[in-house]
Amino acid sequence: MSKHQTAVRDLQSIQDFIRWTYSRFRRSDIFYGHGTDNAWDEAVQLVLGALSLPIDFDKDLLNSRLTYNEKKHILKLVDTRIHKREPLPYLLGEAWFMGLPFKVTKDTLIPRSPIMALLQNEFQPWLQHYPLAILDMCTGTGCLGIAAALTFEDASVDITDISEAALAVAAENIEMHEVGEQVTAIQSDMFEGLQDKQYDLIICNPPYVDAEDYQTAPKEFHNEPQLALTSGDDGLDFTRKFLSQAAKHLHDNGIVVYEVGNSEIALQEAYPDTPFMWVELEHGGNGVFVLSKQELMTLQQE
Repeated sequence: MSKHQTAVRDLQSIQDFIRWTYSRFRRSDIFYGHGTDNAWDEAVQLVLGALSLPIDFDKDLLNSRLTYNEKKHILKLVDTRIHKREPLPYLLGEAWFMGLPFKVTKDTLIPRSPIMALLQNEFQPWLQHYPLAILDMCTGTGCLGIAAALTFEDASVDITDISEAALAVAAENIEMHEVGEQVTAIQSDMFEGLQDKQYDLIICNPPYVDAEDYQTAPKEFHNEPQLALTSGDDGLDFTRKFLSQAAKHLHDNGIVVYEVGNSEIALQEAYPDTPFMWVELEHGGNGVFVLSKQELMTLQQE
């Protein structure tokens, strides 16, 4: 009898499958970092997600028995997670960001930007006035732009990406969260599709992983679209171009909120005289800076 046949026979309840999945994950070398940071939370999310049950599922019902097909579905997801190292949100087709669900596919990065912490605080103290025009560049699933629209309900939000496939996913998320009157999805290679548009706030989580970090990253990251991750040997190809163009797309009191992750050191070395305001992030993460239009204009004159 195969391992799967034995599991189907011996495991009966939701609780059984959570415990069994947890044990399988503990014995594996999978990487956590796409929504969870430990084997238990990953196991709970996989089993409940596979059964279309919420995380706050009534614990009194954990002894509910599973159907044969439900068991097979969970076993397949566990095997794929371990052997193909696919991040869990891709297996479930959903990720959570700022307490909101977003559809994800392999055409999009899995939402996890630390910019979320700033958005939750409405970008204070850096944003000096209510933003009526917002741009979320390199939007992927649309998570930052959609969350910004829900935070600033009077704002008009453009979300852009070079990937048409990613924008198709973002369009579904716009519809899911009913923000179609606020949020417009635009296919654009950086600013090329935006003509002379200007914004009060530009949010950008661009590709910034350098070549060495990408090569040594856990296998899970290699299941995400490389286009959305890497940007040249030092990770700054996109950022250099962005910094040379962003000022003309900001209103006078506008700001840029931008993530470069571990490429923070390389950026500081490349622009030693630029006054990047590096943000201390409440929930961890690094490499997020804020720049004003005036600072960007000074940078361009150097």
